[in-house]
Amino acid sequence: PEYIAKSFYPSDLFRQTGLQAVGSRPRRIKPAKKSKGREPQETLTTELFVLGPKDAFRSWERSLPAWVSGTHLAEDMVTIEEIAAPTARDKIKGPLPKSKDAVFEVVLHTDQLFGETEALPAFQKYVRSLGIDQKFDKRFYAGGLCFLELEAPVALADEIATFTIVRALREMPRLRILRPAFRTSGVPSQSLTLPTKPALDPSIKTAIFDGGLPATHPLGPWSTAIDGPHVGASHPELLKHGLQVTSALLFGPLDPTKPVPVPYSNVDHYRVLDMTPGQNPHELYEVLERIDTVLNNTDYDFVNLSLGPSLSIEDDDVHAWTAVLDERFSQADTLATIAVGNNGEGDAAMGFNRIQVPADCVNALAIGAADSPDTPWQRAAYSAVGPGRSPGLVKPDFVEFGGSMQRPFLVVAEGGVSKLDPTGGTSFAAPSTLRLGTGIRAHFGHNLNLLAVRTLLVHSIEASEIPHNEVGWGRLARNIDDIVLCEDDMIRVIYQGKISPAKYIRAMVPMPDSELSGMVEITATLCYKCNTDPHHPGNYTRAGLQATFRPHDEKFKKDDQVHPNTKSFFGDPGLGAGEDELRRDAWKWENCLHASRRLNAKSLSRPSFDIHYNARLEGRSFSPAEQLPYALAVTVRARKIADLYDQIVRKYATVLEPIRPVVDIPVRT
Repeated sequence: PEYIAKSFYPSDLFRQTGLQAVGSRPRRIKPAKKSKGREPQETLTTELFVLGPKDAFRSWERSLPAWVSGTHLAEDMVTIEEIAAPTARDKIKGPLPKSKDAVFEVVLHTDQLFGETEALPAFQKYVRSLGIDQKFDKRFYAGGLCFLELEAPVALADEIATFTIVRALREMPRLRILRPAFRTSGVPSQSLTLPTKPALDPSIKTAIFDGGLPATHPLGPWSTAIDGPHVGASHPELLKHGLQVTSALLFGPLDPTKPVPVPYSNVDHYRVLDMTPGQNPHELYEVLERIDTVLNNTDYDFVNLSLGPSLSIEDDDVHAWTAVLDERFSQADTLATIAVGNNGEGDAAMGFNRIQVPADCVNALAIGAADSPDTPWQRAAYSAVGPGRSPGLVKPDFVEFGGSMQRPFLVVAEGGVSKLDPTGGTSFAAPSTLRLGTGIRAHFGHNLNLLAVRTLLVHSIEASEIPHNEVGWGRLARNIDDIVLCEDDMIRVIYQGKISPAKYIRAMVPMPDSELSGMVEITATLCYKCNTDPHHPGNYTRAGLQATFRPHDEKFKKDDQVHPNTKSFFGDPGLGAGEDELRRDAWKWENCLHASRRLNAKSLSRPSFDIHYNARLEGRSFSPAEQLPYALAVTVRARKIADLYDQIVRKYATVLEPIRPVVDIPVRT
């Protein structure tokens, strides 16, 4: 456990022994000894999976007595606490079904090249020797893992798991049942008048993957129904859910006392479900394949997923849905929202109330539900809770109104006449969030990339004293004007660009020329997208940005110091992480950081953030050739300076570029 930083990776040991590290996972152990004579305690470490011929392991064992202290090999050897071969039972996840036959999800340690040429043919030959003859048509590769579907007798599970490169075997999870989180009664169906205008920005490409749209509905002017690849017959319950999700994305929660807003964008609704979830054991991979095919062939600006496996996330394994979608979203300028699930009232001790796959995607926003759009508010009881996996601890990212028994989420009902339909669930909080994202893009156009849009959504949240594992960073801003407008005593700036590995970028925090007084509040949000290593869940993100805050450009601790003193800004967001988490550099590899600090005005002089790009690959040091896209939002508020905005705009007239709206959007007055 004392040697888990990427600088301690035992590269020389693996090179000398002829072994290859093919994966890892977090594991808690109590080491035999601890340095400096301290008492050993249970703590978090990294368990490595290594692969090689049997002769390599035997040769390693024979050569050990000849190793000399002080050599690289000996130094690598002392970083290892324990060596053991995984058993079949170690690989089997969860209880096995009681039926005679079952559909399993098998995870193999292999990438696509080795998998297609050697690993899969060998595994296929092995399972055939057990009497199982399958073509492995449904399979996905992500990072160094292959996820495949296997129908087999339950009695053979141990023998299947015995195959060397099997990392995990579980009964294939079922899809979440797409029904409201609660049932409403006694709510009259009110008629409403939908807008007659087209979407504010028809050029925005938005997609929903859900249950489809019914034959008769009033959302035709702004929505296009598309059948996903190889989808079967539709189902009435799924069509109703799909319509409700589409209504939430186009209009948000409807208010019968106010006019229905004009949608910011049109939407393509892909029907990827063809029967009631949970009835077909093969549907999980079928649905993922339909989604992946669309994302691989069509570029979308915004994507919403209000579906996924009925499976809470695990710390030591990444599911196929998360691995595949994270890889897709890391490679495209797409903003995706994912519902965290309605299992928030599940058994907390067993982790059954934790966010559901794929809400643990680090390259997408995981959205939970609040019980009210007004104040006061709290997490809706049904909304799944965090934390997420580390990295990716702050999940959900934030919450949005999703409805409650007292205040249902109102959507457009099916049929030829426009009426209200009450519902509720994280399924509607997620598209309602995406709607606000499309509004920012419609307002500013391509002046802001979609990573900056994501950053603004997090940056503008309504903070709360509710624990982060329940509501993430807080609740989504109520209106678009809360995001795009600045009051007279504040200013908000956006930095967006790319940074090279091991390089620094200095982002100045704008300040006026006049002398400040009183307290100044600085809020900052830093987001980036990155490639992932699903076969190394404890080292899942390949990139880390460290933002060092320097509040005063004239304060130095030492005479020969090059850069001004630093002050803590981003840190533990209060998720109860222990010392072992901090030692693992957990916050260095989080791809979304957000914090607010109140500082005495006298302590500030040309403050700045120095942003440094660290990279790793499979948990070890790495220097990629490509640059990393990032976005940083900074808001400064000084309540004693009534014209702070004007002063800063004048001062930085040749430095900061005002982001001008490209379309007019009605804002609150």
